Amino acid sequence: MIISRDINELQRNLCNLLCAKVKVIPKNDKLLIVETPFFFPDGDPYQIYIKEMPGGILRLSDMGHTMMHLSYENDIDRFREGTRGNIFNQILTETSVTEDNGELFVDTSIEDIGNNIFRLGQTLTKICDLTFLNRVRAKSTFYEDLQEQLMRIVPADKITKDYFYDAMDNAMDYPIDYRIEGKYVPLFLFGIPDKDKARLTTIVLERLLRAGAEFDNLLVFSDQSTIPRADLARLSNIGGEMIASLVAKDDFSRKLRRKIPLN
Repeated sequence: MIISRDINELQRNLCNLLCAKVKVIPKNDKLLIVETPFFFPDGDPYQIYIKEMPGGILRLSDMGHTMMHLSYENDIDRFREGTRGNIFNQILTETSVTEDNGELFVDTSIEDIGNNIFRLGQTLTKICDLTFLNRVRAKSTFYEDLQEQLMRIVPADKITKDYFYDAMDNAMDYPIDYRIEGKYVPLFLFGIPDKDKARLTTIVLERLLRAGAEFDNLLVFSDQSTIPRADLARLSNIGGEMIASLVAKDDFSRKLRRKIPLN
């Protein structure tokens, strides 16, 4: 049992290990670099600095490096919008870390600097995790992103969100994400973040065809490669044009514009 071990020995070993992993190195006459065992997913180390503030307060800061690092592969403006923005603000509130124009920092006394180094490291890790939102959050942000892109192309008065085709039996059971005024027939647009929505969309399209509805459709995936082959095949057989990912903004715009009036 671990409780039977020498607790003092365990603590000494733990302190020695942590001290070996955390180093303070002068950068210039105003900044110290704190080397920690914290790394971004690509292997780059976190950048944490110490600078002295008025009144003898020490500021632990990433000097804006974290947001800059994430911006290489992410639109960090999205971190402040919608679901992502709510999570971002919650992280800062929970850890008492401040964000100012991309810089993340926490002010500390020298006595509490160890705790605050780990607090800032925890914050940077959680913010990095925004790029790996869990399934529920990813689904939510997908629909936000889809609507945002759609509204940039089509006037709001030409769009009906959460549309139901009333001529179909039990229409409320078969929702259509967006009805858009098309060139010749209505355009039904479906967002597909996962296999469950792919299966539901297949059913909705089958019901619409069975009801004799006149329509065109566009299927927009969060990531088409994650949809099981059998589900994608069934949807492909009955569906219209597809956008493999919202990242393909130009394809989305081009295919959508082909189906709607230009004026």
